[in-house]
Amino acid sequence: MQRRSSGSSEESADVSVKTSRPHGQTRLNDLSSTIRHSHDIRQSDRPQNSGTRSTSARSRRPSSNVNWRPSHSRDGSTEKTPAASHLAPATLSPDYPNMESERTASSRRRSRQPRSWSPWSISFLTLFTSLAGIGLLLAVIYSAATLHCDPKGCRMSWMSPSYAKFNDFDTEHTRFATKYSLYLYREQGFDNGPKIKGIPVLFIPGNAGSYKQVRSIASESARYFHDVLQHDAAALNAGARSLDFFTVDFNEDFTAFHGQTMLDQAEYLNEAIRYILSLYLDPKISERDPSLPDPSSVIILGHSMGGIVARTMFIMPNYQADSVNTIITMSAPHARPPVTFDPQIVSIYNDINNYWRRSYSKKSSAENALGQVTLVSIAGGGLDTVVPSDYAGLESIVPETHGFTAFTSTIPTVWTSMDHQAITWCDQFRKVIVRALYDIVDNRGRSQTKSRADRMKAFKRRFLTGLESFVEKTLPETASSTLLTLEDRSTTMLAADERLVLRNLGTQRKPKAYLLPLPPGGFAEGKRVTLLSDSKLDRPGEDGKLEVLFCNTFPPQAGQANLPFSMNIDLSSGSAESTKLACKNAASDVVSLPASSRFTKDPFFKEGEWQIPPFSYLEYDLEDVSDYEFVAVIDKTASPTAGWLVAEFSDVADAHLTRNISLNRLLSFGLSLQLPADRPMVTEVKLPSIQSSLLAYNLKIEGHSCNDREPLFTPLVRQYLSEPYESKYFVNAQELEISLHGVSPYVPPPIKSRQFDDGLSLQFWTDPTCDSSISVRITIDTLGSLGKLYMRYRTVFASFPLLVVALVLRKQFQVYDNTGVFIPFSESLDFCLRRSLPMLLLSMTLLSLSMGQSGSTGSKSLLFWHNNTAAVDFTQNDLLVGTSDAFFWFLIPMIGIICVGVCIALHYVTQFLTWLLSTIYSYVSVRPIIQQQEKKRAVSPAFAPSSPRRRLITAVVLLLLVSTFIPYQFAYVVACLVQLSTAVRAHRSARETPSLATINFNNYVHSILLLMLWILPINLPTLVVWVRNLAVHWFTAFSSHHNVLSILPFILLVETLTTGKMIPPLTSRLRHLTDIIFFGIAVYAAIYGVSHAYMLHYLVNLAAAWLVAIHSTSDSWTLAGLSSMFDGGQAEDRKQGKDP
Repeated sequence: MQRRSSGSSEESADVSVKTSRPHGQTRLNDLSSTIRHSHDIRQSDRPQNSGTRSTSARSRRPSSNVNWRPSHSRDGSTEKTPAASHLAPATLSPDYPNMESERTASSRRRSRQPRSWSPWSISFLTLFTSLAGIGLLLAVIYSAATLHCDPKGCRMSWMSPSYAKFNDFDTEHTRFATKYSLYLYREQGFDNGPKIKGIPVLFIPGNAGSYKQVRSIASESARYFHDVLQHDAAALNAGARSLDFFTVDFNEDFTAFHGQTMLDQAEYLNEAIRYILSLYLDPKISERDPSLPDPSSVIILGHSMGGIVARTMFIMPNYQADSVNTIITMSAPHARPPVTFDPQIVSIYNDINNYWRRSYSKKSSAENALGQVTLVSIAGGGLDTVVPSDYAGLESIVPETHGFTAFTSTIPTVWTSMDHQAITWCDQFRKVIVRALYDIVDNRGRSQTKSRADRMKAFKRRFLTGLESFVEKTLPETASSTLLTLEDRSTTMLAADERLVLRNLGTQRKPKAYLLPLPPGGFAEGKRVTLLSDSKLDRPGEDGKLEVLFCNTFPPQAGQANLPFSMNIDLSSGSAESTKLACKNAASDVVSLPASSRFTKDPFFKEGEWQIPPFSYLEYDLEDVSDYEFVAVIDKTASPTAGWLVAEFSDVADAHLTRNISLNRLLSFGLSLQLPADRPMVTEVKLPSIQSSLLAYNLKIEGHSCNDREPLFTPLVRQYLSEPYESKYFVNAQELEISLHGVSPYVPPPIKSRQFDDGLSLQFWTDPTCDSSISVRITIDTLGSLGKLYMRYRTVFASFPLLVVALVLRKQFQVYDNTGVFIPFSESLDFCLRRSLPMLLLSMTLLSLSMGQSGSTGSKSLLFWHNNTAAVDFTQNDLLVGTSDAFFWFLIPMIGIICVGVCIALHYVTQFLTWLLSTIYSYVSVRPIIQQQEKKRAVSPAFAPSSPRRRLITAVVLLLLVSTFIPYQFAYVVACLVQLSTAVRAHRSARETPSLATINFNNYVHSILLLMLWILPINLPTLVVWVRNLAVHWFTAFSSHHNVLSILPFILLVETLTTGKMIPPLTSRLRHLTDIIFFGIAVYAAIYGVSHAYMLHYLVNLAAAWLVAIHSTSDSWTLAGLSSMFDGGQAEDRKQGKDP
């Protein structure tokens, strides 16, 4: 390995000048003589060692140490360096063609008159790019905070909580008994003591979550059973019983940051479930009916990472088969880990997702360990700024027969997004959760739940809108239960296909029936009947305003005259000329819609606001109700009452529109639609190209007017996706902001391939009596779309900036190895912005586009099992920016520009911090007491490094602790602090005694500090987990993160730099290895940085090891050199000599 010593740097500079100096060029003799003079003094005082090399050879190789100590006069004041010794910052021509021209430019600058050194200089190109990047970042933050933000609609919940701790669940049951705890929730005034007699439910808190978060849902469960269900004989006979809510105290562990913590919690939960099930066998605690079977499974309710821990339980060795068959998660990131800083958490995600996919792919139910398990994931939507709701999707993990994903804005009567914490206490949402749980329980079986099919049906009925295409209507499955008796005076028969409009109810001051004749089966194809009212539709036996029935003439056949009817509605007034109809009540198929009028602003009502009852909507395809003759609308009110109803028949073709428009055209020109005046009451527009969650849209509705007549209702709009089930409602719709959670970056593709028309759909409910056309215009909101990048690409700042820093360091070493000048960070970045950085970003963009082309042609990766998911590559979105859509080609360059701005910002923040600290120390060091101490230590320089022995002992102790108790992330933080201290000393030295050596060393140390700071966010989360464990007195060492090799190069590099040694430039071919390492880091940061961020630490660790190896070439590895490490201060004295 050929090398040049850079200790004095003038010799290396001379070599460079000799090889590249043009004819007639002169050297910077004054600088060389100044530095050589101090060097000669050090050389003359150094003891000679004739056993190693010749005196002349050693005199040609000066020391590589930077003198930390500024020269002082006898009175303690700092001497001013002569003007000729001030060196201008080494800058290169920004438009250099090759390395030869770099040498020439460097030598020309050496011959110029030196000027003051300034670390704050920046080129126009770097400044412009940085300002553009910071401006884009501010625009993203502004858009995310103010534009396309969902309204908050959660109402506060109230409870009277108490908790009973199970102290008997101790170390005999689990090794985590001293760290975690198990509690039973009791609602004061409703639950009687710690006795259990219901069906077990276990709540699992999420990342840094509290066990007390169960209180809102558990309280509602106790109150609902006490006030309603225990008085419902039908529900009790169907197996409904109270729910016993257990909850786990994880001491607010940071589960999202540490894989081993996830495994520990999953192991504990399996033991907790075993213990919970055993409680129902203990007559001292259980008050269950002895005739009922003992529970064999527990319902799981998980929040955030608690939902992932619940799924992890199935792959643990201590999992008890069939102990869990129902899981409901809230804001849980199922699809991918929220951060990838820990390799174990990435591995666990792969293990559990692959296990669930393999299990559900088994054709035989006997082979499928999850055959009876249902999983429902509920996402909070746009207000959740902790976990992107895109990650809550189950489409890539669970088939639709066993689970689905729903958004809170989809759930009837909820209709609002929720933030990450509100989803645990939101009043309207907890009511739906509790009712869904009571719908699926059945204490007559050992599992304490209904069958899988019945559970899925109940969940879809509670959590979905009811407007989905797969929803099965209950009307055809029920028997006729109502006998309707009519006469002509109490009945209005409408003509075929005539629209029924009731603007007021009770105008006849007595009950009245309206009959809409249904067309015969041959004319029903492609038609549907729809009904909308602002009043609640009565179920059988209820005494409200309206009732809707589907009827046939009675008796239709001989022998059916004596059929039993549970209800009898007689509107004939005893007339002999009456008509009897056998009818079915349609209330069970009613879909609730948010009320839309001139007075409504949101689909929900807030705390203290007047509650407007929701609309009632019915929709049937005529083919499904072809067995009936009439639709009967019964107005039951006997006096004039406010209320309206609209019912009509329409062609499905007229009500469904599909517009195939590309995103490029939509961005350029927008989309305009004209809905005619004779349109149906409900119109649906499908836009297949709108699937991405990275875009935001504006929708404007104009032209809706009713002339002089008051409209029955204002336009109501529903936007929805079929996968996942996300719906949003807009009442009194005029100008709407539309955003969605569809195809999202880094999210695996679904098991079932997406259909061509699986895009955004818009449903419009408009008043058909207004008889006016409506114009709809849809445009892409460019500024609003920037905000959608925030949640999807937050973690990109842990990886992409390393692309910039690695390229900058690569260029710095290239210039240094060829010229002996280690250029500043900002100047190196200027070079990168002119060539290497744009070329790399362009290459990454082309790679992304090529991946999109190969993916569209059906190129898939091979998996290791054969099933119906074998053709799906679940890792295809892990690379680059997580999407291969050609429309988003600009994302890589844009993120690159933002990262340049962020890197420059951190560069100057760090520069300011080192300047401030060095200024403070310089001020403190000239005080009299410090001066006296300096005089006493005459031979030791200011900021003198510790002895080699002390550094060696410190490193060994730190490495020993890493290998046994502390994680290596702790040692890395210590290394960063030490490096900051070194940067402060280097900055002071370069400022007070500027020379080529001190400036080179300052630039080098500063760049290494920046590199380490960008790795720091990857290491901090694990350190936080470790500190948290210490805070709760859990002193068991991590089973991971004790690899000494993961931190040893950093420690050696940092300790080497504390000595003031400048890295020697390489002149051999090995200098290309430096290029390869840093370029490899840049490429990896761009391609895999987001999905496997933890690898960046290991790659930079490798770079640190290489730099240590280069540093070692400047040392003489002899026995005398090694023994000097243990000679302490005497060795230092011998090397430094005595001051006269």
